[in-house]
Amino acid sequence: MPKSFIRKSLNNMLSYVIALTAVVVCILLGISIGSLSIPFSSIIDIFLEQWWGIAPSPDIPDTLVQIVMAIRLPRVVLAFLVGASLSLAGAAFQGLLKNPLADPYTLGVSSGASVGAVVVLFFHLQLPWFGSFTLPIMSIAFGLLTLFLVLFFTRAVDPRMSVETIILTGIIFSAFFSALISLMIALTGEELRQIITWLMGSVAMRSWKYVVMMLPFFIIGCLLLLVNHRELNAFAFGEEAAAHIGVHVAKRKLVILIGASLLTGAAVAVSGAIGFVGLVVPHMIRLVAGPNHRLLLPLSLLYGGAFLVLADLAARTMISPSELPIGIITSLIGAPLFAGLFLNRMKRKT
Repeated sequence: MPKSFIRKSLNNMLSYVIALTAVVVCILLGISIGSLSIPFSSIIDIFLEQWWGIAPSPDIPDTLVQIVMAIRLPRVVLAFLVGASLSLAGAAFQGLLKNPLADPYTLGVSSGASVGAVVVLFFHLQLPWFGSFTLPIMSIAFGLLTLFLVLFFTRAVDPRMSVETIILTGIIFSAFFSALISLMIALTGEELRQIITWLMGSVAMRSWKYVVMMLPFFIIGCLLLLVNHRELNAFAFGEEAAAHIGVHVAKRKLVILIGASLLTGAAVAVSGAIGFVGLVVPHMIRLVAGPNHRLLLPLSLLYGGAFLVLADLAARTMISPSELPIGIITSLIGAPLFAGLFLNRMKRKT
């Protein structure tokens, strides 16, 4: 076996170990830090008792167990799922469109998914047979529809499908959907506060119900994207080159778009519009780990989840006892980075 292959495998394994360690540490920090500080040892004792039946230390009160298992853990798990979804979707969009500026937020998918969710909240919709899953299903449907409209409009305006035209089209659709949401807010009554709070992006006061609501779409979306890592690598050389090496271009593009839209719509449904996660995390990982999607996609998933757990921790501790919307934290980080990436790209073209 060649030494280069062994070295590469060891480096990949080390990357996964570091990422998983970062996830565990971030989750423990997210559970530990708050108005009541909980030591890591107590958290681990509680987990051992709840999941493995091992009796915890006698000095751990039942109220502490409830805080960890019913309040903080579901919030942290949901933040991880949302961050992982947005980051993985962003990596897929960037690979498919061959540009690091693409993500669910800049392509307008998040805005479209937000419209779907607000329609459910505004009209109190509940689809037959779907019950509480109406919210993520509508978000996913509107997000996917928005993506197809953006790509269709872009192709009509610019047959070359340049990423600048795609992003500009995404911004246009985002502005239009923002106007629709504003109209519904203006017409609403008692749901006004709920809709506005949701739109600013947050995982506060989310129970295990929201984790269960999102989990099926998260699993399906992840599988659809992770199994297409070779196809995403092939798309980096262009659609014609991908077709020449045996990739069914139209079919694989559709699967990747559906997978990314599933993740985006489900994330928006449970947490609201949280921008720039899909832009920041995959770009940083690509700079360190390279463009191979076999490594890029799972690392984007892991670090995206860890990033949003930390962002949520910052949102609820920076002005404690009040909370900031998590979307403010991610936008403060992501917007300057997006501007820098866009300027660098334009400079290289001139």
